[in-house]
Amino acid sequence: MTSANDTTSSKHRASVWNYKPWWCQPWSIVLTGVAIVAGSGLLFHRLWVTGLVALPVAAWWVLFLGLYPKAIAEAGVLSDYPQTAAADADASDN
Repeated sequence: MTSANDTTSSKHRASVWNYKPWWCQPWSIVLTGVAIVAGSGLLFHRLWVTGLVALPVAAWWVLFLGLYPKAIAEAGVLSDYPQTAAADADASDN
């Protein structure tokens, strides 16, 4: 017989973001990248400069928001760590 806890845990997939601090979450990475690109546009008023700034930001997004979580999930690394690791780390920061 399957308990309610087993059903809940099977539906909940481990995510690499559960183990990252707030400044390393997808929303903060995207927000920082947008601010950097927009800031360069406002500061320099040159599309080509903004494009040059946007290239490494876009590369970082692809790497860190796309490839890294996929590689971690495929490697099965997250199954080795308890889901409460991020909560314990946050509690120790306070």
